[in-house]
Amino acid sequence: MMTSEIDKKILELIAQSDKQNQALKLLIDTYQKRLYWQVRRIVINHDDADDALQNTFIKAWQGLKNFNQNSSLFTWLYRIATNEALQVLRKNAQHNHISYEHVAQHLSNSLVSDPYFKGDEIQRKFQQAILSLPEKQRLVFNMRYYDELSYEEIAEILDTSVGALKASYHHAVKKIEEILLNQIEN
Repeated sequence: MMTSEIDKKILELIAQSDKQNQALKLLIDTYQKRLYWQVRRIVINHDDADDALQNTFIKAWQGLKNFNQNSSLFTWLYRIATNEALQVLRKNAQHNHISYEHVAQHLSNSLVSDPYFKGDEIQRKFQQAILSLPEKQRLVFNMRYYDELSYEEIAEILDTSVGALKASYHHAVKKIEEILLNQIEN
């Protein structure tokens, strides 16, 4: 079944009070993996990603009855997941007594000791380069590069213009290239 057909099925099941558990199961089965990796790329830490994902599904479930279908279910969920992940970062910054601006450095340091990170040194340097980007550029880069979302989908998720996203992505790619080239030269 294509995603739009699954979305339609989920919304149909939601409307039937005796089928809501089935709707929730289908929603989670359909989107859990994609949303987990979106969140994980933002928060880096597996446990934080699980927390943010759980909060995403709770908020989505609570708001699903009022979902107005102005956007796809996928982009709506993605927006909730992104906001939940950013909220986790803010809470962690506050808990660790660091400014939100220094969160990226903290995440970069935690990547080195993350037992769930299975990448080699090149992948680690690539991830650290991504983490050095400003928040918006990092979000746009991850959505475009890893999830292969269209600029229109990203614009809907981040509530911004396609032109601004294209510029952010271009700047992100240039910064990552520069960082990686500097690491090779040093």
